[in-house]
Amino acid sequence: MKIKYLSAVFLGTASVMYSQQANDTVSKYTKIEEVAITGSRNKKRTVVDTPVPIDVIDIKQVSQSTGQVEVNQLLQFAAPSFNSNKQSGSDGADAVDPATLRGLGPDQTLLLLNGKRYHQSSLINLFGTKGRGNTGSDMNTIPIGAIKRVEVLRDGASAQYGSDAIAGVINVILNDRDHGFEGNAFYGVNLFKSPGDHDVVSDRKIDGNTFDFYGNYGTKIGSKGGFGNFTAEFVNKEFAIRNANPEKYDAPRQRFGDAKSQNFYFFGNIEIPLTDNLKFYSRQGFSQRNTDAYAWTRSADADGNIPEVYPNGFNPVQDTNITDFTFDNGLKFKVADWDVDFYNAFGSNRFTYQIDNTINATLGVKSPRSFDAGGHSLLQNTTGFNAAKQFDLLEGLNIAFGSEFRYEKFNIIKGEEASYAMYDLNGNIVTAGTNPGLLVTNPLSGNVRPGGSQGFPGYSQEIGKNRNNFAAYIDTELDITKNWMISVAGRFENYNDFGSTLNGKFATRYKITPQLAFRGSFSTGFRAPSLAQKYYSLQFTNFQGGNLVTIQLASNDSDLANRVGISQLKQETSVNGSAGFTFNTGKFTATVDGYYIKVKDRIVLTGNFDRSDLPADVQADYPYIDQAQFFSNAIDTKTKGVDVIISYLQNIGKGKLTATLAGNYNKMEITKVNTSDRLAGKEEIYLSPRERAFILASAPETKINLSLNYKIQKFNANLQLVRFDKVSLIGYNGADDYQIYNPKVTADLSFAYDFSKSITLTIGSKNVFNRYPTLQKTSVSEGNTESGGIFDPVQMGFSGRQIFARFNFRF
Repeated sequence: MKIKYLSAVFLGTASVMYSQQANDTVSKYTKIEEVAITGSRNKKRTVVDTPVPIDVIDIKQVSQSTGQVEVNQLLQFAAPSFNSNKQSGSDGADAVDPATLRGLGPDQTLLLLNGKRYHQSSLINLFGTKGRGNTGSDMNTIPIGAIKRVEVLRDGASAQYGSDAIAGVINVILNDRDHGFEGNAFYGVNLFKSPGDHDVVSDRKIDGNTFDFYGNYGTKIGSKGGFGNFTAEFVNKEFAIRNANPEKYDAPRQRFGDAKSQNFYFFGNIEIPLTDNLKFYSRQGFSQRNTDAYAWTRSADADGNIPEVYPNGFNPVQDTNITDFTFDNGLKFKVADWDVDFYNAFGSNRFTYQIDNTINATLGVKSPRSFDAGGHSLLQNTTGFNAAKQFDLLEGLNIAFGSEFRYEKFNIIKGEEASYAMYDLNGNIVTAGTNPGLLVTNPLSGNVRPGGSQGFPGYSQEIGKNRNNFAAYIDTELDITKNWMISVAGRFENYNDFGSTLNGKFATRYKITPQLAFRGSFSTGFRAPSLAQKYYSLQFTNFQGGNLVTIQLASNDSDLANRVGISQLKQETSVNGSAGFTFNTGKFTATVDGYYIKVKDRIVLTGNFDRSDLPADVQADYPYIDQAQFFSNAIDTKTKGVDVIISYLQNIGKGKLTATLAGNYNKMEITKVNTSDRLAGKEEIYLSPRERAFILASAPETKINLSLNYKIQKFNANLQLVRFDKVSLIGYNGADDYQIYNPKVTADLSFAYDFSKSITLTIGSKNVFNRYPTLQKTSVSEGNTESGGIFDPVQMGFSGRQIFARFNFRF
C-alpha cells in the first residue's frame, strides 16, 4: 500500500519532464512548417497546439545514449504508456515482441509509416504472451537507422485513421536527410550475475553478444529539392540463457532465455518533384529476420521422446524466418488550391517455422530430427487519396477529406506431413477410425505418444482467405479565436466480411494564458477482427502444470466453434474520452492528460475447455482432443489512467542540463464476459482468472521514467531511471495461485564524447544494477510459470546487466 501511495505522490508532484526523449512539447518541433503532425491533417498545426497528446521521440538521440537496437525495446524504456517485453518459450512471439499502448491489445494500436497504414505481422499471439489471441504490427521490421523520429498519438483516432486506432497511433517518420553518410557501429554484451543466492545459471558469464551496424546515405535528386535517403542495417544477437539452477530447482524447462537472432534491413525514402505542382514519393522497405528459440524441454522419459535417439531428453529449437516487405508510392499535387495526396501502400509479412533438434515420437527412431512446419503470411494493399485546404473563416478553417480501399489476404502455409501427423504402428496416419490397438504408446508410461514435431507442431492444412474494405472520411479543424480551436472528424468504413461502421471524434483546445492551455477529446472507435483471428487454426501439445495435453485451437468458422455456439467474429467498438492541460514557458514544459477508454466485444482467445466441459455430442465427434479453445468477442473492458510529462532545461556553467520526468497510471477492468449459450455457466473457463490476469498485466499500474542529460562542450552524460510497478499473474493451481512480481527500478547510464563534428564514441551500461523480475522459487519447480522459467517476461525483461559501446561517424 505504501508503494502505491508513493507512486501516486510521485505522479501527483510531477503533474503540472520527458521532452528530450519523448515529449509532446518538444521545442525543436514547435517551428515545423508545412508538416502534418499525427492526429491532425492541418499543415499549419504544430505539436504544441494539438488538442490531443502527442509524443515526439528523437530516435537517433535516444538510441545513441542507450543499449537498445530495436524500436520496441527503445520505446519500452522511453515511453511510459508503451509496454513491450522479450518473450521466451512463446513460439512465434519469441521472434516478435508483443507491444501495447495504455495496456490495451497489441492490435488496438495503429502503426503508420510516414503517415500511411503499415501492415501487421501475420503472427497471432498464442502462448505465454501479452495479447493472447491478438495480432499486431511488428515494429522491429523497421530499422532504427532509417528512422528520423517517432510520433505517438495517445488518443483514440479511429475516426481519423480507421481500424486498430482504439488506443492510439504510432507514426514512424523515415529519415529525409539529402546529403552525406552516417555510420553507426554498436557492440554490447550481458555480464551475467545471478539474482538471489545462485538461483539462476547461464551458459557463460558473458553472453547475449549483440552487434549492430547501420549505414545511412542521403543524396539530392535533381535541382528542385528532390532527395533519396537509404539505410542498410545488420543486427546479430546471441543467446542469453537464464535457467533456474538445477541444483536447487526441478524446473521442467532447461533452456529459458533470450533467443538468438540475425536481422538484415534495407529501407529507402525518395521524393522527386516532377513539376512545380507535382511531386512523386516512394518508400521501400525490406527486412529479413532469423530467430532460434528454445522450446520447452522434453525429458528422457517423456511420451514425446525416443530414448534411443535422445537418451537424456532434448530441447527443441524453433528456427523462425520472417520476411517483411513494404512498398509505398504516391503523388502530391494541387487541384483548385486543394493539396492532394494520391497513394498506394503495399506490405507483406511471411513467417515460417523450421523445427530442429526434435522428433515425431510416433515414427520412433526412423523419425527425422528436423521438420518444415509451414507458417503463415499476410498481404495488405491500401489505395487512397487525401485532400486538404485552408479556408479564411474566423481565425482559420482546415478541411481534409479522403477515401481508401484496402485489400488483405491471410495464408496458412502447410508444413510437411510428419511435422503435424500422428502415425500408427503400421506407419499410417491416425484418424478417428484408427483401431486404438494400433496407436503408438510409450512403454514407460503406457500413454499414447503425441504426433507431430515436438516443440511446435506443423500446420496441417493450407488456408487462403481475403477481404476488402472501403473507407471515406472527413477531418476538420476550426480556430474560432486565436485561443480556442475545435476539431471534428467522421469516418465510414464497409468490410465485405462483417458490414459497416461509422465513427466520429470531437476535440478542442483552449489557451487560458499564453503558457497554459486546456485540451480534451471524445470519440468512438472500432477494430475489425483480423483475418488471422477469423481463420487461424492449429492442433498442438502444450505443458500445463508440467503435464502435456493436446489442444485444438479451432478457427472461428470451424464446425467445432459452431457446435459450441461461438458466434462469427464482429468488430470491437470503443468510446474514448480525455482531458488535460499543457504548460509551456520555454525552459519548463508540463502536460497532464487523463483518459477513459471503454471497449465492447474485445476479441481474445478463450481459456481451455476440457473434454468434460464440451457438449456430449461434441465429445463424441472429437475423441482425440483433450482441450479446445476459440477466438471470441469474449469481453468488455474499461481503462482509465493519467499521463504526466514534465521537462526542464537549464544552463549550468558551460553546459546544459535536460531533466525529463514522465509517468503513466493505467487501470483496466474486465466488466463483462460474453459466453455462448451452449457454454453458459462456464464463464470461469471461458475466461479464467488466469486468462484475466494476463489481460490485466498488459501494463503495470504505474510506470515512471526519469532521465537526466548533461552536455558540456564535447562531453555528454545520460542517466535514465525507469520504475515498473507490481505485476500479478496466476498459475495453473486456481484463482489464488498468485505469482507476484514486485516493483523494480532499472538504471541506464552512458557517456559520450565528440572527438570531432564527425566522430562520436558512447560507452554505457543498460540495467547497470542488474535488476531481474521477482524470482518465482516455488512455482518454477511445479512447472507453474507460463514461460517455464524462474520468472516470466515482465517489467524490464530477464537478461540482466549489459555493457556497450557505440561508435558513430559522419562524412
